[in-house]
Amino acid sequence: MPVIQKEISVAANSTNDNILSGSAFEYARQNEIVSIGLAGSATGLVATIQSGAEVVLEESPILVKTTMPTLPDDMYYNDVATAGDRLKIQVRNTTAGALTIRALTQITPV
Repeated sequence: MPVIQKEISVAANSTNDNILSGSAFEYARQNEIVSIGLAGSATGLVATIQSGAEVVLEESPILVKTTMPTLPDDMYYNDVATAGDRLKIQVRNTTAGALTIRALTQITPV
């Protein structure tokens, strides 16, 4: 079961268009169930999640936690991706200081 685990700093008042960009699993290789957990280092990070053409999460505040998301407790976002779909997690920092986003994406082929 593939897993994408990321920890990225997002500069003050900026946006990371896709924290999964460059991952070997950014594009679905087959039909798969995707479970995503997001945690920010402090209040002020908002995220948008897309799987192919589907919006899984409109821009919304994310969980605040000082560690990686925990399986299965923090895996709030789930979708079925079809082969070729691009997984995209856009993160925007609404504060005047850099914040850290931690993401855990678990992929289960179906």
